[in-house]
Amino acid sequence: MKSLTLHCSSSTCPCCLSVSESVPSPVHHGDDDDDDEVSRSQDVESDIQAAVPLPPLVEDDFVPDDPRDSPHQYDDQTETIDTTGVLVEERPPEESGESRRDLTSSKFTQEAENQSEAPVEPEPQSGTARETEESEKQAEEKIREKGRKKKPKVAGKFDKTIKGIDGCRKQIKKKGKLEEALRAFEALVQQHPQSPRARYGKAQAEDGLAEKLRSNDMLQRSINTYREAAELPDVTSDLLRAALKRRAERQQFLGRMRGSLATLEKLVQIFPEDIGLKNELGVAHLLLGDNKGAKKVYDEVLAVAPSNGFAKVHYGFILKSENKIAESIPYLKEGLESGEPGTDDGRFYFHLGDALQRVGDSSAYHWYELGHKRGHFASVWQRSLYNVDGLKAQPWWTPKETGYTDLVKTLERNWKTIRDEALAVMDQNTGLFIPEEENLREKGEWGQYTLWQQGKKAGTACQGVPKTCSLLERYSEATGCKRGQIKFSVMHPGTHVWPHTGPTNCRLRMHLGLVVPKQGCRIRCTDQTREWEEGKVLIFDDSFEHEVWQDADRYRLIFIVDVWHPELTAYQRQTLSPI
Repeated sequence: MKSLTLHCSSSTCPCCLSVSESVPSPVHHGDDDDDDEVSRSQDVESDIQAAVPLPPLVEDDFVPDDPRDSPHQYDDQTETIDTTGVLVEERPPEESGESRRDLTSSKFTQEAENQSEAPVEPEPQSGTARETEESEKQAEEKIREKGRKKKPKVAGKFDKTIKGIDGCRKQIKKKGKLEEALRAFEALVQQHPQSPRARYGKAQAEDGLAEKLRSNDMLQRSINTYREAAELPDVTSDLLRAALKRRAERQQFLGRMRGSLATLEKLVQIFPEDIGLKNELGVAHLLLGDNKGAKKVYDEVLAVAPSNGFAKVHYGFILKSENKIAESIPYLKEGLESGEPGTDDGRFYFHLGDALQRVGDSSAYHWYELGHKRGHFASVWQRSLYNVDGLKAQPWWTPKETGYTDLVKTLERNWKTIRDEALAVMDQNTGLFIPEEENLREKGEWGQYTLWQQGKKAGTACQGVPKTCSLLERYSEATGCKRGQIKFSVMHPGTHVWPHTGPTNCRLRMHLGLVVPKQGCRIRCTDQTREWEEGKVLIFDDSFEHEVWQDADRYRLIFIVDVWHPELTAYQRQTLSPI
C-alpha cells in the first residue's frame, strides 16, 4: 500500500498550490523532485482511492497566501500581527453600536434595520421571552468575545528604540510600493541588524514582491529572511511564532517539504502546548509520505485532545491507508461531524464513503450525498476531485460522441496485433505485468503493464510491444493525455474490484477487449453493467463510480487507453497539471 499523502486538507497550511504553465521556475522544486522518467510500475487507476500524491486543485501558478487571510492582506493596520505572520488590525476594546450590530446574526440585524426610528413602547415580556432575550444577549456576547484578538507583543525592548519601521510597513499596504518597502527595510536591517521587526518586515516585503513578480527566487529570499528574524536574540514569542509559521508555509509552497517539516518541528518544540501547530506538523509528515510520523503526531494530539476533529479525520485517513477499514470509520465520521476547520475536505468524504461501502454499510451514499451538497463532488456517482467545470458528464460514451472515431477504428482494426504483442510479453516475462497496488481489489489477481503515463512513455515498456506503440504514436489525445495512462490489464478468475472512482473528469477511458471469456466478466459504471467483447472498444468516464467482477474460468486481458475529454481546449490540455 502506498503511503498516504495529503495536499492542503489542513485549514492552516497554504492550500492547494500548483505548477505554472507560464513561469520558468515552477512550484514544487527542491528536495522532493521526482525523476523525469515515469516508472511503468506506478499505477494511478484511482489516485484518490489510494491516497497517493496528487496535483493541486487550483490550476494557477502562484497562490501567495493562506485562503483564510484577507484578499487585501497588505491593507491591514501595521501595529499588530497574528500567528499566521500576516499583519492584522486589532479590534478595539470598546465597540461602537454600529460595529456591535454587525457582529450579530443576520436576523437580528435585519430586524434592527427594519425598526422605525420613533420610540416604541415595549410590551410586557413573559418569562420565556425574557429568557430568550437573555440567551440572545449571551450568544451575542460570545460572538463578540470570539471576534476579539489579543494584541500580540510585536516589539521587544530593542525594537521599541528604532524609528521608521512603521513608516516602512505602511508602504507594504500598497502592492505598487513593495519595491520601495523592500529597499527601506533593507536599509533598516543594515542600520539595525539585530532588529527582529525590521528583519520580519523585510521578509514580508520580499514575500509580497514574490507574489507580484511571480518569482520563486524572491520567495526563497523571504523564507531565509523569516528564519533570520526568528533567530535574533530580542525576538518576542509572537513574532517568533509568526515568522516560523510563515516560513513553513512558504517552504511547503516551493515543495521544500523536509525543510517545512523541520521548521514545524522547531515550532512544536518551542510551543509544545499548541495543538494547532501539532496538527500542522502531522500534515507536514503526510506531505512527505511519512504515515508513521504523522500517526505518532496525531496519537499525541488525541491523547490530550480526544475530541479534536482535525486530528481525528487525519488519523482515520491514515488508518484507511493501512487498510484498517473498520477502525478508520469512527475517526473519519466523528472528524467530519465535528465541523472543525480543515475537516470539510472531499477526500475525507470520499474515504469515509469508501470504507463504509467495503464493510457493506449503505450509509456510504449519505456521506457521498453530503459531500456533493458541500460542493466536493459533481454528484453522488461522480466523485472525482480534480476537475474542470462545465465538461459533459455521462458514464458511458459512444465513439461518435467522443469525436475520436479514428482512434477507435485503429484499435479495433488492429486488435489482434495488439493482443499478440501483449501475450508475447506475458508469455516471455510475466514479471513485466505489475500487480495492482492501489488497494482496489477485494480479492483476486490483477496485473498491469503501462506504456504511457501522464503524457510520457513509461521507461522502456514500448520496446516489448513496438507495433502497439507505433499505432498509438499519432494520437496525441491519448499519448499526450497527462491525466491518464495507456496500459494492458490482465485480470485472473476470482477477482473483484471494489467500487471506486478515478481522480479527474478530464479524461475518458477506452477498453479494448483482447482476451475475453464468454461468461463471467463484467464492469458496472453507475447503475449500468456491461461486458467486454474481443476486438471491440468500450468507452466510459471513470470519474463515475465503477466496479469490476471476474468470475470466468480463465484470465481476461484488455488494453486501456485514456484520452482527453473531448471538450477540453488545446490550451487546457497543454496547461493542466499531470495526474
